[in-house]
Amino acid sequence: MIILIVAILLLGAVTYFFHRQEQKKLPREIGQSAPEETQAPPQECCGQHLVCERDSLLAGVSKEVEYYDDEELDAWKGTQPDAYTPQQEAFFREIFYTLRPDDVPGWVRSLQLRQIEVPESLRDEILLVVNEQRNAHK
Repeated sequence: MIILIVAILLLGAVTYFFHRQEQKKLPREIGQSAPEETQAPPQECCGQHLVCERDSLLAGVSKEVEYYDDEELDAWKGTQPDAYTPQQEAFFREIFYTLRPDDVPGWVRSLQLRQIEVPESLRDEILLVVNEQRNAHK
């Protein structure tokens, strides 16, 4: 009786081992990426971005900077969000309000890639539009 139980357990273990090997090969043979277990996304946002890169509509799509007729903003690369003058904030606001709502997530991603922080006074408005766009794409 014990031999039968050990044989069944051994057969199960061998079957499981070969099944796992086959599952690892399958995505590569079809031309897909590796299994999800090796590509697990980060569980939490780092909090350093206006829009979490993990949840961004454009995350991983492109690392190339796209300009939205806002090349002038490059002058404020590295400026802290609370260090902008009212005139600079108005300039950001003017660009923001001339964008189509579906361009806002791309614009924010462009600013992130260019290392340009958005003024604190504009963040809530931008997040509102980005969240609306996310919900529209679900």
